[in-house]
Amino acid sequence: MYNNSLMPAKNRKPSLDTPLLYSKLKYKHLLSEQSLSQKHPQDFQFLKEKQLIGPGKIREHTKKLLASGALAGGLLLAAPQIGVFQRHHTDISIVRPQLSLQQTLVVKLSSLLPKNVGPLTEDQEKAISRVLYQLFGINAFPQLGSTRLNDVYGFIGAEQHLPRFPGDSVDQHDFCREAGMSPGLGGWGFFAPSRSQLTPELVEKEAYYVAVQTLYLPDWQKRLKFLVDWYKYRKVVVVNPINGKAVVAVVADAGPAKWTGKHFGGSPEVMASLELNVGQQKGPVILYFVDDPDQKVPLGPLEYNLEGEPAMLAKSSQG
Repeated sequence: MYNNSLMPAKNRKPSLDTPLLYSKLKYKHLLSEQSLSQKHPQDFQFLKEKQLIGPGKIREHTKKLLASGALAGGLLLAAPQIGVFQRHHTDISIVRPQLSLQQTLVVKLSSLLPKNVGPLTEDQEKAISRVLYQLFGINAFPQLGSTRLNDVYGFIGAEQHLPRFPGDSVDQHDFCREAGMSPGLGGWGFFAPSRSQLTPELVEKEAYYVAVQTLYLPDWQKRLKFLVDWYKYRKVVVVNPINGKAVVAVVADAGPAKWTGKHFGGSPEVMASLELNVGQQKGPVILYFVDDPDQKVPLGPLEYNLEGEPAMLAKSSQG
């Protein structure tokens, strides 16, 4: 066996001091965790409860760093050496794990929303608008002009597919046929007068639709004609604050009834996007109007900003 210790000091190959590396990593971890808990106690507690950080996570991260360091050191030591290899002691710091878009949204909303589902203050509503703009690049508000719903933070429940044209049937829908077809039309009738006139845009509107309680608006009867036209296919964003899932949809139906305990209804596609299509198929959501006069925000799951990049990446590249 080749004994490195018997060689002259100038010809010895450096070895990887793994105990030293591990101790420095552990020390930096403790400092980082202490700093995070002091500066952001609520976020720290939330991340700890969600098991996104903690001793187990750091140890796992440390093992990966040590393994990669050992591999890199082995390759380096196995390579031909020219001259004397100098060891440079550098400061080692832990890279804080980056949260996903959904996790970031959950953290931010958890600090804004009340414990129980219900009315929000004006400050809370404005703060949520800022969060949606920062993360997704969209302009979303609880009120546009003089128009707003009675509830913006409430429970959503599953709805069936809506008939898109005369003669439409559930087997002509591409997704979640087991949800069935509504026996009645949507709030604005058929989406198209015939199947041949059903455009891809109208298919998307039926797929990603919500029902809202327009009939309970205090000014519904007074401004009936205006509000009927205003709400037809009005674009909204629906956010599940529990898991951070969000989807852009249109208003295509009225309801549900108050006695159901629900404030909104969602198509099978909307509920699947929010991951509320199992069990009771009901959950808390935030529903805001999307101010999108140029129609730049597409319908469907909201994971990208207007430039087509992941929203978090676009935000970080800007500053």
